[in-house]
Amino acid sequence: MFRKQSDGEQRQLLEGVGLQTLAWGERTLMARFRLLAGAKIPPHRHPHEQIGCLTRGRLRLVVAGEEHTASPGDAWCIPPDTEHEAEALEDAEALEVFAPVRDDYLP
Repeated sequence: MFRKQSDGEQRQLLEGVGLQTLAWGERTLMARFRLLAGAKIPPHRHPHEQIGCLTRGRLRLVVAGEEHTASPGDAWCIPPDTEHEAEALEDAEALEVFAPVRDDYLP
């Protein structure tokens, strides 16, 4: 699969949180999240492993009760079925990979 950046549309996932699915295969999916300052992703869990890297801005991440402040270049791995949440401390952008593929994120 090859996709040009302009091929994927961003959709609103939550208030102040945009999702753009970039690429996917049989076992993984990569997405870009754009969060406006103050946007929150409430505590949740899912059966997917989630690996991410912050490319812009700052985020407060809480993973399994541990709080982290992420800056550009910081990365994380969230195991399956682990509660996590996020809050944008300023406008932010993150790239994340999910395994297995998140069907709800497919275009």
